[in-house]
Amino acid sequence: MREFSVPAQVTIAGSANLTETLFSRAAEEPGRTVFRRKDGAGWRDVSAREFADEVTRVAEGLVAAGIEPGDRVALMSRTRYEWTVADYAIWTAGAVTVPIFETSSASQIEWIIGDSGAKAVFVESDEHEKAVASVRGGLPELAHVWRIDEPPSRPSDDAAGGDLDERRASRTSGDLATVIYTSGTTGRPKGCEITHENLLATARNTIEGALTEVFALSEGSTLLFLPLAHVFARLIEVGCVEAGVIMGHTPDLTDLVGDLESFRPTFLLAVPRVFEKVYIGAEQKAAADGKSKIFRIAADTAIDYSRAASPGLGLRLKHAVFDRLVYAKLRAAVGGRVTHAVSGGAALGERLGHFFDGVGITILEGYGLTETTAPIAVNLPSDNRIGTVGKPIPGTSVRIADDGEVLAKGPNIFAGYWHNDEATKQVLEDGWFHTGDIGELDGDGYLKITGRKKELIVTAGGKNVAPGPLEDRLRAHPLISQCLIVGDGRKFIGCLITLDPEAIEPWKQEHGKSSLSMAELTEDPDLLHEIDTAVAETNASVSRAESIKKYRILEKDFTEETGHLTPTLKVKRNIVLKDFADEIEALYS
Repeated sequence: MREFSVPAQVTIAGSANLTETLFSRAAEEPGRTVFRRKDGAGWRDVSAREFADEVTRVAEGLVAAGIEPGDRVALMSRTRYEWTVADYAIWTAGAVTVPIFETSSASQIEWIIGDSGAKAVFVESDEHEKAVASVRGGLPELAHVWRIDEPPSRPSDDAAGGDLDERRASRTSGDLATVIYTSGTTGRPKGCEITHENLLATARNTIEGALTEVFALSEGSTLLFLPLAHVFARLIEVGCVEAGVIMGHTPDLTDLVGDLESFRPTFLLAVPRVFEKVYIGAEQKAAADGKSKIFRIAADTAIDYSRAASPGLGLRLKHAVFDRLVYAKLRAAVGGRVTHAVSGGAALGERLGHFFDGVGITILEGYGLTETTAPIAVNLPSDNRIGTVGKPIPGTSVRIADDGEVLAKGPNIFAGYWHNDEATKQVLEDGWFHTGDIGELDGDGYLKITGRKKELIVTAGGKNVAPGPLEDRLRAHPLISQCLIVGDGRKFIGCLITLDPEAIEPWKQEHGKSSLSMAELTEDPDLLHEIDTAVAETNASVSRAESIKKYRILEKDFTEETGHLTPTLKVKRNIVLKDFADEIEALYS
């Protein structure tokens, strides 16, 4: 058994809560810019005082509507400024936020609101309002449905103001701040009880001890585009408020490139798929300009430069040339000021990590779960070890159990599952949270995730195979969107593969195959050669018994709309296995 701990940089007082920094900054630095709001084609500064006043108005409206301390208030919207205002207003009123992904189905909405006992819900659109209305008959505790841009009205008298101060002061670090439901990749979502201390301790220790160089940049800022219903984005929201880092919101990924160019953040956070899309987009643009070969050489140079402990003169000169020709344009595409990005939610892949590092954007890969208030570990700007998920954040201990499972302990560990003691007992033991992931710790405390305990595939020959590393390597290929390793109880390992719709069209044009349908493309010799090469490169990283023997290309991609991906783009393995049972059977027939 191996264990590694990092001492806490910050401890949270028992009386602390998430609203303290917001209101103290408004009093001490009222004119300080803390947010930027989308305003037409540009951005408008929001001061600390302006933000606090908006939060207060909404909180007073909640109190007037009958929301009591400890009541749950659901929040269903895309990522936008009003989401953060509502979140802090709920806390200011002493209540508990229950986020719902804005893409959730009516049955998912009914489950989360019903299970949490939410008394009210904020929604963003007519579609959301209709979805809530369709299930409201089964939600007797739901008293209010508000539009996020039309919050409840504040009272005309000043009585609520004093009540609000009392409510804020009554919330302590051990009180519940939010119930975040898991993405449900393996079954019905469970509500994770996250306290004020969980969020404060994790945010402040990350700011002060792990990512100090990122948050302490002069005029530091970030543009948030991940769903705020997810714990990763939520922690960054809190972290920016705590650190005084300027934050912007963008709800529509179709405008992301333009928003990044105009907002000009100093750091980003994203899931690996976003970085893959940036890479693919750059590759496609080069192909459209007839510069595919130049881009490939530039990409290989960036990777070699990142991997080299001490680049030689020739490599440095090559890198300098491509910095002017290629890399500078990539940096400009994300605003021109980004020096670091934090990646979480899934494995990034070493090649992609080295590519961006060589381009001049250091991606700091981290690891965590909803139950751990996002990060358990993250790479350090001063010692970024690509291929690992970094060291435990300050205040956290990581242990590798005898069976290889990663355990974590610290102030970031959730209080338990909402109204589900049995599930809580299965994952919490003596303060240690059992992540369900398999990993390794090196002598310096750097953690590497090698698989998922429950997803281990055991072949008919008795070989244990972790699908994650194989899938991560395959997805690194520009043409591959998603993949799923199969073979439990079978003679060999197989794989389902989907093609990236954005990457496949330029490839078809480049190879004179524009007329081919997707069905025809899955049997095209040139495409199969590309995928064969990707599979062979992936197999080179594992033993013969673990290697992929056969694969099948599906005609359609896995998407959230088809029910095969979670809102954070994780494959719902159980759903895919069920829906594509025939295709899987064909691999072994």
